[in-house]
Amino acid sequence: MREHHLDIPTADGAMNTFIVHPEEGGPHPLVLFYMDAPGKREELHDMARRIAAVGYYVMLPNLYYRDTREFVVDRASEASMARMFELMGLLTNGLVVCDTEAMFRHADEQPEADATEVGAVGYCMSGPFVMAAAATFPDRLKCIASIHGANLVTDREDSAHLMAPRIHCSSYFACAEIDRWAPKSLVDQLQSALLAANTPHRIEWYPKVEHGFVFPQRAVYDRDSAERHWERLFDLFRRTLARK
Repeated sequence: MREHHLDIPTADGAMNTFIVHPEEGGPHPLVLFYMDAPGKREELHDMARRIAAVGYYVMLPNLYYRDTREFVVDRASEASMARMFELMGLLTNGLVVCDTEAMFRHADEQPEADATEVGAVGYCMSGPFVMAAAATFPDRLKCIASIHGANLVTDREDSAHLMAPRIHCSSYFACAEIDRWAPKSLVDQLQSALLAANTPHRIEWYPKVEHGFVFPQRAVYDRDSAERHWERLFDLFRRTLARK
């Protein structure tokens, strides 16, 4: 395995990004890994390594780079939690689309990456971001996955569910049964939008688990459900991302 910590130039600065890919056998399909709100951290690096280990070129950017190069929330600190919500609130689908375009520019120049075969996975706050990427780059994205995605349905003009008619790739949504950020009523609205748009998708409920259940360092971690999410994710990539 090869790992890199690189600054990727964007219109707004230098986006520090963790990249990991197999040492041999490339070029490998590109997987964009969009972080959750607590920040780019070693826990996510390990998850990116798990994806790369089965044959993918994985890019995990710090989406907060416009404000800070390093942020990892301290859940015991009210100030740190407040800062997390502040940083999360500064992000928009449009900004992340610009960041995605910068990642494509980088990947296009890497012999180890096949940026014509692209999948994306977003956790928590990044559920809407993978939908925005798929809607904006339909010729690039072959599949997307939203894992306990938050704010998939809002009253804003750029709400992710309104992008459904422009999403043509396969999509997977893992939903926690206990999730105040994505209650069933909102997921039902998302599903209605996806069905109306006739876009290929699967929404799967994970019973008796809470928002964040996939993260090993969270108190709500559920091993069985987390492993199911890995099984679904790798199956999605196998079915949609061709290896040359």
